[in-house]
Amino acid sequence: MRRVLGLIVLIVLIALGLSFAMLNPQSVVLDFYFGQSTLPLSLALVMALAIGAFIGVLVVLGVVLRQRWQLRRVNRQIDSIQKELSQLRKLPIRHAN
Repeated sequence: MRRVLGLIVLIVLIALGLSFAMLNPQSVVLDFYFGQSTLPLSLALVMALAIGAFIGVLVVLGVVLRQRWQLRRVNRQIDSIQKELSQLRKLPIRHAN
């Protein structure tokens, strides 16, 4: 059922993308620092969306990797503290008389 729903969503997105492209057939000129390119408006917008999504993924990836590094560091500290606690529990209790 989940695959069928995913397939339906994919088909709807493709249909919306095609209708968007058909409604925006005019060409636009993109000026880069090193040249120019003439593209359909719909393609230029889709490319801008894709580039933005890629940059967003890179930013999130940096945050996730930093958090994983911190988690590993904290887990090592926890392991060290637990070993120390285990060793302290094995020590005999001294009575203060």
